Amino acid sequence: MTSKRTRLRLVQQLRDEGIRNEAVLEAMAEVPRHLFVEEALQNRAYDNIPLPIGDGQTISQPYIVAKMTEVLASGPLHKVLEIGTGSGYQAAVLAQMVEQVYSIERIEALYKSAKNLFPQLGLRNIQVRYGDGEQGWAEQAPFDGIIVTAAVEQVPEGLLMQLADSGRMVIPVGSANSQVLQVITRMGDHFQTVNLDPVRFVAFQEGIS
Repeated sequence: MTSKRTRLRLVQQLRDEGIRNEAVLEAMAEVPRHLFVEEALQNRAYDNIPLPIGDGQTISQPYIVAKMTEVLASGPLHKVLEIGTGSGYQAAVLAQMVEQVYSIERIEALYKSAKNLFPQLGLRNIQVRYGDGEQGWAEQAPFDGIIVTAAVEQVPEGLLMQLADSGRMVIPVGSANSQVLQVITRMGDHFQTVNLDPVRFVAFQEGIS
């Protein structure tokens, strides 16, 4: 079942779990998550669970997508960088809320799939690049927000330097067995880090494949 009613039921669950930003909830209601998963899994697309998308990657649990987006949206957002496009769902949610989304994917098959899907959904404010996310997208920096969808053991300094002043990065940090979601805010040449929830993401991988 992939109706708007199904999406609204998921949104109510997200609200019950503590998501309060109405713009985030509206974005989650608008984006058809079933189009970002394999056809065989579409009947589970609106369950609040992660799902495999191939190449050892997953589409994040809707609650985590909503939480990361809500944290990122705690201040003004016009231009956002996403590291790890995956199937494109997180970028599609962000595109409902910001003027421009830039997204980088290191796995060619996922990059091509997302790049083809976005225009089909009328999402013209997303640009996708095939490449190494650790390098960021320097020519489009600075960004009001950076969202990283794979866990790092150490936050890449290059990404920090692409944040605008007062910009925020939301990133899972830690090893395979122990990760925490962090929000890092740039204040001039200084960075303030706040730990949020324990999480479990696939590991960040350098290079392209």
